[in-house]
Amino acid sequence: MDNVIGLEIIEVVEQAAIASARWMGKGEKNTADEVAVEAMRKRMNEIHMRGRIVIGEGERDEAPMLYIGEEVGICTQPNAKDVCDIDQLLEIDIAVDPCEGTNLVAYGQNGSMAVLAISEKGGLLAAPDVYMKKLAAPAVAKNHVDINKSATDNLKIISDCMERAVEELVVVVMDRPRHKELINEIRQAGARVRLISDGDVSAAISCAFAGTNIHALMGIGAAPEGVISAAAMRALGGHFQGQLIYDPAIVKTGLI
Repeated sequence: MDNVIGLEIIEVVEQAAIASARWMGKGEKNTADEVAVEAMRKRMNEIHMRGRIVIGEGERDEAPMLYIGEEVGICTQPNAKDVCDIDQLLEIDIAVDPCEGTNLVAYGQNGSMAVLAISEKGGLLAAPDVYMKKLAAPAVAKNHVDINKSATDNLKIISDCMERAVEELVVVVMDRPRHKELINEIRQAGARVRLISDGDVSAAISCAFAGTNIHALMGIGAAPEGVISAAAMRALGGHFQGQLIYDPAIVKTGLI
């Protein structure tokens, strides 16, 4: 993919982050999200491309959104024939979360990010705005851990791959009632748990870097962030697996 488009995409997330940051600590999570969405959309519509949102966010929590199927870029505009070189047209798929961690922004806490992943057309999972079971791990454990194995088994594998005791491992888990059994299992295995209220993309990415003292991410979170985490870990060489979870009754009641 063209390096120039990569630089322009960086500007997209920069603009979204700057817009959202102005609402830090004001208790208005949906407003922080809305301004990030609009900033991101505006900058993407200035780029010489035909982009399609294949995974976005907003349906689940009724927040502002870049919706699935939305087209962005100069080459999607009514005057596209006048401004686009059809022979050199770049078509891309986009996974996006303009304000990952809206509660963190609203309450003035660290860890919120504007995040976006792009690929050539057809290169990203086109998933609905549902939930995903996730497993992230360091590069040394890649192709050894498995999301279908128990947390206990995966911790033993990570321990062996990293050549450190299970008791020295730190696992990030979202602080949700659904994770009570998972948290207990991790602790019974001997590892330590770091609970987070929001922002599992940064937690997943941290697994790919030495010195972060985060050795795994486990549990269920939002699918959009899962797709973006997977793209980031692919680029960084880390391990990420996800399984979509969709139960209309559970999603509607918010039980998970």
